[in-house]
Amino acid sequence: MSDLWSERFAAGVQQMRSSAVRDLLKLTEQPDVISFGGGLPAPESFPVEELAAAAEQALIDNPSAALQYGLTEGYRPLREFLVTRMAMLGIRVPAEQVMVTHGSQQGLDMAGRLLIDPGAPVAVEDPSYLGALGAWRSLQPAWVTLNLDDDGLDVEQLERMLASGVRPRFLYVVSCFQNPTGVTLSLGRRVRLLELAARYGLVILEDDPYGELYYEGERARPLAALDVEMHGELRHVIYLSTFSKQLAPGLRVGWMAAPPAYIARAAILKQGLDLHSNSFAQRVAYLTCKDGLLDRHIPVIREVYRARRDVMLAALAAEMPAGVRWTKPAGGMFCWLTLPDGINATELLKRCLDQKVAYVPGAAFYADGGGEHTARLNFSFSAPDRIRAGIARLGEVFRDALSEKR
Repeated sequence: MSDLWSERFAAGVQQMRSSAVRDLLKLTEQPDVISFGGGLPAPESFPVEELAAAAEQALIDNPSAALQYGLTEGYRPLREFLVTRMAMLGIRVPAEQVMVTHGSQQGLDMAGRLLIDPGAPVAVEDPSYLGALGAWRSLQPAWVTLNLDDDGLDVEQLERMLASGVRPRFLYVVSCFQNPTGVTLSLGRRVRLLELAARYGLVILEDDPYGELYYEGERARPLAALDVEMHGELRHVIYLSTFSKQLAPGLRVGWMAAPPAYIARAAILKQGLDLHSNSFAQRVAYLTCKDGLLDRHIPVIREVYRARRDVMLAALAAEMPAGVRWTKPAGGMFCWLTLPDGINATELLKRCLDQKVAYVPGAAFYADGGGEHTARLNFSFSAPDRIRAGIARLGEVFRDALSEKR
């Protein structure tokens, strides 16, 4: 039977890999395991009462519509609400250029299906979000990897690549508090990136799930807003975001804003994928948010996550052995660890699991390999006391590994 099936899978399926995060979540369901693995919001931050009231209202107001098939592009009142929210960020588009998706992950999947042919170059940050890499790997792109530093994507490297004649189908960036590193693309680099997009006809796929989770300074301006400012319309950027970090990930409600030509093709594609996003969940999201909940609720989330970030950074400073480095994110949900050369984070994970603590090995975030000595830590999910205990356990494992190396 195995030969029967192996002969029938498409060639690109051979490139598919199980998600390291999804696999890790299976191992960390035990309550005594302190997991820094999944990119999970704090469940106590979910606005349960408001969501319950919205669900009830949706079924009272118009149950047949809430439970019926809907428009492929999405529930119109929700799209108009999103138009208003995005306009506050400078992303001024009509509702016709907005599509509701099953989380922003579906927007990533659709971008791959619409824009990637086998062997086509696709530019990504190195490291990059593993969910995007997993969505596109079976499409067999030719990865073009671009370095990151504390100011985000190396735009000069991108310019050299474009000047050499390489024309990626698109550049994928997590523009704020990047997953996995936590770094944010600086304003100067954002402006320069849009200038390069205009010069070379570059399409930018901007993934912005964490932008509202800033703990210092002000909210960074999305690339999509700069695109609109430069051209008077959305021209080079496909913008993705989600309610997963603002309300609850179980809703699976995200959205995209994009130029009309892209939205038109995306609508045809979505008809074949799932007809439309969940009608009931869209109405629940809209009814929950329409009277200003996000403006009240997001600051509460920021305070919780800021405190947990600070606890993790303090614990890392106290517990990590010399030679271990980490990012100090100004927002988002992740810290990025870099271990000394020769220390393999994937191999150390087994020891950490024996000590009832987990992280995501960094190698999973590199499109073309590498990163064996890196790891991603999530700080949003665990309570402060568990963060302290978990980092102490990691520090002990890392110290032992470094002493053995010597």
